[in-house]
Amino acid sequence: MKIDGVELKWLGHAGFLIKNSSNIYIDPYNIPDGIEKADYILITHSHHDHCSFADISKLAKDGTKIICTADCQSTINRIKDAKIKMEIAEPNQEFDFGNLKISTVPAYNTDKSFHPKDESWVGYIVKINGAIIYHAGDTDKIGEMQKLTGYNQADKKLIALLPVGGKYTMNSEEAAEAAKMIKPFLAIPMHYGSIVGTKEDAEEFVKECKENNIETEILEKE
Repeated sequence: MKIDGVELKWLGHAGFLIKNSSNIYIDPYNIPDGIEKADYILITHSHHDHCSFADISKLAKDGTKIICTADCQSTINRIKDAKIKMEIAEPNQEFDFGNLKISTVPAYNTDKSFHPKDESWVGYIVKINGAIIYHAGDTDKIGEMQKLTGYNQADKKLIALLPVGGKYTMNSEEAAEAAKMIKPFLAIPMHYGSIVGTKEDAEEFVKECKENNIETEILEKE
């Protein structure tokens, strides 16, 4: 799909490609061979389905910038075939790359132990052209999401990528409640169809969002 000249592709699970003049990947996992190389790779945390050495290696080229949390360093440092630049991220940071702005936000569980708050794992806000894309990372509905409501303005379009698979993250009902809090221009379900969650979870998320007059779309896997 395209929004204000920015192309957004779902790569399966929690993986996305944001594309305009640059290729920006978030949490690539089980991506096909021959896919376009990355200018930027954003990693939310070190779990293998988010920080995948095999997939990051496929995408890395000389000059690729990788933004990741501190616990991902040992994985990223194993990349030897490309000269990459690594930036360490924690919540509430900003990275300025000219017309591309990237911010980090907290991502954690509130009632389960898979993603503790004190790990300082992150979601990302990618600002490019008139689009603002929020990748929530592996998270439950958390109070910090309330701050995102200010991003959706007349001249800006906030796209919220929200996990719906349950068990490790929000389920579809909780994700719909998060979308209700955030009030995005468009909500897109993720984190299903692979390790956890099904297409039915995504469809239930869409149904519940529409009941709250929130625009949603299920992206087909690229």
